[in-house]
Amino acid sequence: MDAFGELTCRELVELVTDYLEGALSPEERMRFEDHLLICEGCSAYVDQVRQTISLVGALQEDSIPPPVRDQLLAAFRSWKSDGSSGERELE
Repeated sequence: MDAFGELTCRELVELVTDYLEGALSPEERMRFEDHLLICEGCSAYVDQVRQTISLVGALQEDSIPPPVRDQLLAAFRSWKSDGSSGERELE
């Protein structure tokens, strides 16, 4: 955040999951939503993440073979926990 408490685009991207899960504090949520009001790119990004979640949620469980699903989940968990850029290849 800058000196005025406004989120940067990078910070918004890091918080998007917590925002969509309702896990932000009221103050963080307000700063997040204030940023969306002034940043068309971030607003489009949040909409895209929402659409992706909706589409993935519509997949039947057997649409992804269990070994592939497990590998994807492990990669996502590792990516989120280590803060990497996501430029990791799946094996």
